[in-house]
Amino acid sequence: MLNKKMLWIFLMFTTLVNAQELTQTIKGKIFDNETQEPIPFATVVIKNTNPIIGTTTEDNGKFRLENVPIGRYDIEVSYLGYESTIISEVVVTSAKEVVLKVTLTESPYALDEVIIRPKTRKEEPLNRLATVSARMLSVEEASRYAGGFDDPARLASSFPGVATSSVGNNAIIVRGNAPKYLQWKIEGVEVPNPNHFANLSTFGGGGLTALSSNLLANSDFFTGAFPAEYNNALSGVFDIKMRNGNSSEYEHSIEAGIIGLDFASEGPLGKKENGASYLANYRYSTLGLISSLLPDDAGKINYQDLSFKLSLPTEKAGSFSIWGIGLIDNSESLPEKDVNKQVYYEDVEQQDVSQYMGALGINNRLTLKNSAYLNTTLSVSTNGIDLKTDRLNNQSQLKPENAIKNTNYNIIFKSYLNKKFSAKHTNRTGITLRGLAYNIDLKENNVNTNTLNSLVSENGFSSLLSAFSNSLFSLKNWKLNLGINAQLFTLNNSVTIEPRLGLSHQINENNRLSFGYGLHSRIEPLNISLATTANNTQANKDLKLSKAHHFVLAYDWNISEKLHLKIEPYFQYLFDIPIVANTTTSLINLEQDWFINDTYINAGKGQNYGIDLTLEQYINKGFYYLVSASIFNSKYKTDTNKWYNTRFNKNYFITALAGKEFRLGKNKQNSLGINIRVSIQGGNRYSLIDNQASFLQQDVEYNETNPFTQQAETVFLTDFTVNYEWNKRKTTQRLSLKVLNATNFEEFQGHRFNLQTNQVDKFKEGIIIPNISYKISF
Repeated sequence: MLNKKMLWIFLMFTTLVNAQELTQTIKGKIFDNETQEPIPFATVVIKNTNPIIGTTTEDNGKFRLENVPIGRYDIEVSYLGYESTIISEVVVTSAKEVVLKVTLTESPYALDEVIIRPKTRKEEPLNRLATVSARMLSVEEASRYAGGFDDPARLASSFPGVATSSVGNNAIIVRGNAPKYLQWKIEGVEVPNPNHFANLSTFGGGGLTALSSNLLANSDFFTGAFPAEYNNALSGVFDIKMRNGNSSEYEHSIEAGIIGLDFASEGPLGKKENGASYLANYRYSTLGLISSLLPDDAGKINYQDLSFKLSLPTEKAGSFSIWGIGLIDNSESLPEKDVNKQVYYEDVEQQDVSQYMGALGINNRLTLKNSAYLNTTLSVSTNGIDLKTDRLNNQSQLKPENAIKNTNYNIIFKSYLNKKFSAKHTNRTGITLRGLAYNIDLKENNVNTNTLNSLVSENGFSSLLSAFSNSLFSLKNWKLNLGINAQLFTLNNSVTIEPRLGLSHQINENNRLSFGYGLHSRIEPLNISLATTANNTQANKDLKLSKAHHFVLAYDWNISEKLHLKIEPYFQYLFDIPIVANTTTSLINLEQDWFINDTYINAGKGQNYGIDLTLEQYINKGFYYLVSASIFNSKYKTDTNKWYNTRFNKNYFITALAGKEFRLGKNKQNSLGINIRVSIQGGNRYSLIDNQASFLQQDVEYNETNPFTQQAETVFLTDFTVNYEWNKRKTTQRLSLKVLNATNFEEFQGHRFNLQTNQVDKFKEGIIIPNISYKISF
């Protein structure tokens, strides 16, 4: 037993430790943005600290700031002859070191005696070859913003030009385009849709992301006029980056919540001085816990995902990284047993679904002489779905309704050379070779024979080959991005030559005017190209890629250091869109339909035009807000030569989000963040119901002679996020409450045929998605 003196000493020590100000280390490396070479002797300063906390980088570009008090900071990085930059809203906690990778851009007209004012433009993309319609996605924002839900797609819906498909689905509509036209990239290469329950309700979307925020670095999101290195994308691009693990300290986190369990770990590989590191994350959930994510008729659901990255620098062979992501989903729904409750087909169906997706890549970045580097990636990926639906007949016997077996494999080789000729000219030139292997078997019930008929039964191999070159010219107050991309799709030898242009003029220190143009294209779903059509041939195999011209103007005004206004009017002209001749049917409206065997021709057109506005205040004294608005029109036409609304023509959406962070505790070492988002958007489009045809077919039938003339009521959604975070020595704990659709707004979900009344009902459903979670990092 401790005597009184020893007890008094113990209590005094405990009191001193608890009262001690908690600190952490900020470290990182400074690079030249064009050459990726380290910059020695750059200055790194934490703004608004007293006394000032700062340092300079070593010969290898590395820096280290120790004993930084817990909090949120802006960090200024500068070097003579380069444009200074401010990394804003850096969060420092007690559990994990902050590791930064900062790039500086050489100023072509900087003189020794000229002081270049640092710029705070946290919304600007990481890729300097992007001129317009691009924004950086911050991992910290995905966790903080209401409605972000730690999901890049849901976070993007806070930005202008981006509308949500529905609360229960993270598919997004970019400037009136179908979600299927969006491309996902990880570490620079295209990957299959990386969402759980992908493509079940909307092609291009899913229920939850498989990309854990524990693993992601800041990334880019594009909504139009993409740079030349991006191919096979028509509406937008998610260019997702994975961060490197901490190469000197082991760090871990565990999170448990309604959605499931999350485990993350990172640290050095081998000796700490070699700079190698690992980073891994695993998640598991059973939707007995998150049934609120799904409609009322959902059954058993569970999912899991794993992602990782290994960083392996070498002295002579450059820097290697190995990364991977994988997911497995299972769901099951059973028919309603009570005959009196069997109202819709969904009530008399049994459906079993198994899905998977995986991607593995190895990347090498080799620094060359004369201000150049070579970046090369080899990746393999796969995704598949095995779905079987049975339906009760009049004798309450289950009979096959449809079956999907769809497996895809991709192997991608991408390499580009980035050469900095001078501070005024940088060029990036490269190739992408993508092999596509497929095994597709789609069957649907024939009502006449009551047997499953095969619509697609194909396995084979094709390829998509691409080459690009892009030059960035920096002139006085002007920047010109000029590029070209060429593609060959070997399934039918379709060729596209796609010019890209970006031009920006810095009017003065706070105002900038920009213009962007690009021709873009995307492959339509392979099951349509390979379908056996009505004449018992593969009439769609020669379909060309769908294409679009993008034109964008942009005006940026830095009203103050923390307040930014952006206005972007745009026009998109779509062409070569597959349509069914002499009808109003166009793949521009395809949302989710696996069972298509119509014959298509590339004669359709479309146009999207509108204006996007953003007013954003970065965090200032703990308060921030973002208001974004879009007014647009989305039209299409077939060979009937008449313009119609597209399915995704919502016409407008407005999003306002705001939050306040309070620093609490004796040394302000804890924080309480309260965040809210309110969004208003036009309702979903649909065609008039053909009641007579619906009665005869015993299913929902639309009058498509004048499609999508009807619009559901305006959608009004409210989301909020509350985070309370407290720091102890070596640990940080966070308690979070995140809710989507907190007001339980009932969204229009389409139409269903009522089996009891033999009429078509409008189906509306309110889905609240809550998540309460506890996370500890150590």
